Amino acid sequence: MTVVSAERAKDGYLLGKDEGEAYWLLGMLQTIKIGRDDTAGQYGLLEIVVPAGVGSPWHVHPEEDEWFYVLEGELTFWVADTSLSLTAGSFAFGPKGVPHTFYAEAGGARALVGFAPMQFEGFQREVGEPALERVLPPPAEGPPDMQRLIPIARENGFEILGPPGPPPGH
Repeated sequence: MTVVSAERAKDGYLLGKDEGEAYWLLGMLQTIKIGRDDTAGQYGLLEIVVPAGVGSPWHVHPEEDEWFYVLEGELTFWVADTSLSLTAGSFAFGPKGVPHTFYAEAGGARALVGFAPMQFEGFQREVGEPALERVLPPPAEGPPDMQRLIPIARENGFEILGPPGPPPGH
């Protein structure tokens, strides 16, 4: 059961397994567990469900650290030129100023993703679509519209450097 107050981050709160604001974004289901409004933008945490072969564009956050903790499945996480295989229980860190990306391997993955400060949420809200159900969105009909996404990312504290998948040249 959700316990929420106007100052829930100060008072404390509980979100159950399938609770939090959920969005369909770039083929993933992303649920805000604690957002920028709760923390004055200092940090945030998402739970993401990623189908096989889906992930984020190659990008960099000039002011925002990002980290991943895999709950189920396997993610490939690139940080700069290093490829890391994350299985359940694995953790990876993408420091601000260092390009990175991730994508799910066969079978997909579920992970927690943290941000400090929390700027990414603005992109999620503008590009994402509120998830009507806690299921993955229908598969995309084509690649993301990078020309649309690049300026929205820039307005929300990060720069898209390339399409989803391994970094250019890998």
